[in-house]
Amino acid sequence: MKTPRILVLPGSNRSGSHNVRLAATLTGHLSLLECDVTRISLADYPLPIYDADLETQKGQPENARKLARLFHEHDAVVLVSPEYNTSLTPLMKNTLDWISRVGSDQHGKLVPYRGKIFAIASASPGAYGGIRGLNHLRAILVNVGALVLTEQLAVAKAETAFDGMDQLVDQRTAGFLDTMVHSIVEKAALFARH
Repeated sequence: MKTPRILVLPGSNRSGSHNVRLAATLTGHLSLLECDVTRISLADYPLPIYDADLETQKGQPENARKLARLFHEHDAVVLVSPEYNTSLTPLMKNTLDWISRVGSDQHGKLVPYRGKIFAIASASPGAYGGIRGLNHLRAILVNVGALVLTEQLAVAKAETAFDGMDQLVDQRTAGFLDTMVHSIVEKAALFARH
């Protein structure tokens, strides 16, 4: 069986973001398993707000093509997104919208979503842990053909959820994280193309 490649990205660029911290925690746990894991920051891939007229006039931004290529080249993608007003962040939505527009690049056809394993997670200072935003994120991913894992992670009361080593303090939540990362690797290995 081939070693699966897993991409992790937070849907926040805010300094001190709980979701950037959760993405780092997930990356650390994944790196202990049989997989190659890469974490990126969307700050390194700035994109204009999606607009069909802009796309018609100027084409797809290079960063949209780069992100679509990254999604295509990985067997699984882990999206870690804060909840904004019971939905996902504008940054995450805009990124997903632009990527959905890319069907190929100079290297050939790209399939960034269809049939690919996705896992979703969120951290929030509130009591729900961002679960309402994850529901919207799941719906978007399913609509573009992604295979979204049933297991998801919502970390509530994020200000106190992590210890000094970026590990989850609550053992029940840590157990959910462990179950999710094992499921990601297991399912991604089944779909590994490399």
